[in-house]
Amino acid sequence: MTTTNTDTIAIDQFVDAPPSKVWRTLTEPELHARWWVPGDIAATVGHRFHLQMPGWGSVPCEVLEVVPEQKLVYTFNETWTLTWRLAAEGRGTRLFFEHSGFDFEQKSERDAFNRMGPGWRNKVLPQLVQTASQLTD
Repeated sequence: MTTTNTDTIAIDQFVDAPPSKVWRTLTEPELHARWWVPGDIAATVGHRFHLQMPGWGSVPCEVLEVVPEQKLVYTFNETWTLTWRLAAEGRGTRLFFEHSGFDFEQKSERDAFNRMGPGWRNKVLPQLVQTASQLTD
């Protein structure tokens, strides 16, 4: 797992599950709630949904790009963009995650970047890995 220190949080994570299971984990609301937060996500371009973030409340999102089992991109809080790219690797999946759109001119954005990098890396993505790895067909 690697992280880049720019205005984008970038994480490269191996998941011991095929892309189909990782995709389901990212795009099915019930599974999404297991590894991150509840929300009415759907893998449909233009779909507007909300994620129920502790401490933030209902965060608006919109799906920008969908390539089934390969790429999912959506806005988060109308400012940030979350990009999930999946690539088959052996019997698993290489997951490339990017959280972009931080405005380092604003202290609150720098603070968010500094908090969220470790949060994604040490908590959220490991939960995604665990959820995808435990799925049965």
